[in-house]
Amino acid sequence: MGGTQPPTVGSGSPATLRGWLALAEELYALHRLALGQVAGDAHDEALWLFLCTLGWPLDSDPGTLDRPLTAAARGRLAAVLRRRVEERVPAAYLTREAWLGGKQFYVDERVLIPRSYFVEIIPTLDALFPDSVKVRRAADVCTGSGCLAILLARQFPAATVDAIDLSADALAVARINVRTHRLTRRVRLRRGDVFTGVPATKYDLILSNPPYEPSARCDRLPVEFKKEPRLALDGGRDGLDIIRKLFRQARTRLAPHGLLLIEVGGLRHAMEREFKLLRLEWLPTADGSDCVCLVRRERLLSV
Repeated sequence: MGGTQPPTVGSGSPATLRGWLALAEELYALHRLALGQVAGDAHDEALWLFLCTLGWPLDSDPGTLDRPLTAAARGRLAAVLRRRVEERVPAAYLTREAWLGGKQFYVDERVLIPRSYFVEIIPTLDALFPDSVKVRRAADVCTGSGCLAILLARQFPAATVDAIDLSADALAVARINVRTHRLTRRVRLRRGDVFTGVPATKYDLILSNPPYEPSARCDRLPVEFKKEPRLALDGGRDGLDIIRKLFRQARTRLAPHGLLLIEVGGLRHAMEREFKLLRLEWLPTADGSDCVCLVRRERLLSV
């Protein structure tokens, strides 16, 4: 039989990182691996995966691509690429790390891999409040790995932040990150179903990137995304179950000047239909998706 055999993980055991990247890009395409959890294209994800695996800096000089690899290094790359390709394990679960807002976080299969438009929004939050208001208490609802709570604490150094999640497993991961970032005194981990079970507190700011995927869409997700906790993705039949609860409970949890911000993915039109009376404000994002809405306390109380 003629023709070229398709590449495999062990194809030729490339001698350099450049060779491994070329092999990875072929395999990603051949096996139709899903992207978007770490990077949007195969080259960038594979480069990140390989640099982390080798323990090389993420900002390594381009010349490192042609540095000869030891047999041990090639073995490590083969092992991690095999798991990514053959088992479809998300890259961040293989490296046990993810980056958001320029900060590194520990992640594993107990939490969603961090990716959020709040990384653009959080640095602009001061401008949403009157000059006389200082954020002293904030909440990150559905905190997962705790990354957004940590970014909030860094944005508002005088604030305490409640990092809330229903999953005890997720809170265990968040605890690792809070300790690593030395924020145990200001980021408090709370287990709760939205605010149910959380001590009564009035917050200046409530932020949430909740589960918002409709259940039927969760059923159709690529393998890599199905390896993330379904509890962190599934928002019920129409994706709005947790968001409805958040709107109800936030009414009594916001301070008089308080703001509620929710990231809703592709649900903007559904949100505008169901919550028309709230007159949702949509905050701009660089790619134009504008999927983070803002609701002021007085608007919540008026409907």
